[in-house]
Amino acid sequence: MQQPSPARIGILTVSDRASRGEYEDRGGPAIRAWLEHALASPWAPVTRIVPDETDLVAGALRDMADGEGCCLVVTTGGTGPAPRDITPEATEQVCDKLMPGFGELMRSVSLQHVPTAILSRQTAGIRGRCLIINLPGKPSAIAECLEAVFPAVPYCIDLIEGPYLETREDFVQAFRPAHARRGA
Repeated sequence: MQQPSPARIGILTVSDRASRGEYEDRGGPAIRAWLEHALASPWAPVTRIVPDETDLVAGALRDMADGEGCCLVVTTGGTGPAPRDITPEATEQVCDKLMPGFGELMRSVSLQHVPTAILSRQTAGIRGRCLIINLPGKPSAIAECLEAVFPAVPYCIDLIEGPYLETREDFVQAFRPAHARRGA
């Protein structure tokens, strides 16, 4: 039996300082470590670091979705209210459909930890067969947000005709309706 090829998952850090090497990227590695714990199915990371420039972020998202064939791209950074925080705008620019429930849930969960979570502008959307999710830059907030939204991610990827992602049930349980489960 032929093994399925690993799902390609993009991890995009949006940071002026990290892109210039002035600041250690902690967000991208935090996403990768979380996904390594969460996913039971084979996957391959596609990582990039770009500055807070709308065209560069949009270009990286397009390339990861279209050129690299990522079924999921998770971004970190650039979701606040500062003038150079442009990740949601770049995401909206490249998406065919927006998925506002992701941002709503992430803000709701983050508000349980810090009152300034209301300032976050995380969003998500679909580009072709790729789900794009914007996360904050702080590693603890990344974990909180992924724990909240990831149960819906594998089924969303099923619905957009991406690969079948399986999770480690002891870490995060993916929700799929009974008719959508393998072997059902």
